[in-house]
Amino acid sequence: MQKLIRWVGAIALVMAATVSSGCSYNTFVGQEEAIKTQWAQVENQLQRRNDLIPNLVESTKGFAQQERDVFGAIADSRAKLAGAQTPEQRIAAANEQSTALSRLLVVVENYPDLKSNQTFARLMDELAGTENRLAVERMRYNEAVQAYNTQRRSFPSNITASVFSFKEYPLFQAPEAAKATPKVDFSRP
Repeated sequence: MQKLIRWVGAIALVMAATVSSGCSYNTFVGQEEAIKTQWAQVENQLQRRNDLIPNLVESTKGFAQQERDVFGAIADSRAKLAGAQTPEQRIAAANEQSTALSRLLVVVENYPDLKSNQTFARLMDELAGTENRLAVERMRYNEAVQAYNTQRRSFPSNITASVFSFKEYPLFQAPEAAKATPKVDFSRP
């Protein structure tokens, strides 16, 4: 009789583990899809920025000659973003573009007479709006990644994650350069 009780207990334990891992598996699948969807939103906003900003920059260039280096950095970072293949490459390229755009904003603060131009004012509004949209989507992406990675490391879900090879996703992080105040120097040799 005691053997039967042990046997039933072992079967119940295996069934409970199976049901538990099935729930974890479905949770991981749902969270991975949420991460992919949120990353698509980040890419959507990056594409919006890549489509919109260069056209506005081109129309503004004539009014802001001293920003030539900043516009070049924006174009270079846009090209890198267009050529990026992985989320990590896109993150690096997007951060580089954000740094270049922040340098442009510093130029505007140092030369308020440029703000009087309507084209430049529109560019600034679009830059601010686009960067805000990107910031929101990056935050949502990071929230989805954080929830997934936490679930992935929690017991007993970590067993399911290991068995089914659910990988860790990277957070979108600002580069070190973004933490420093941009320096603007218009002196020419």
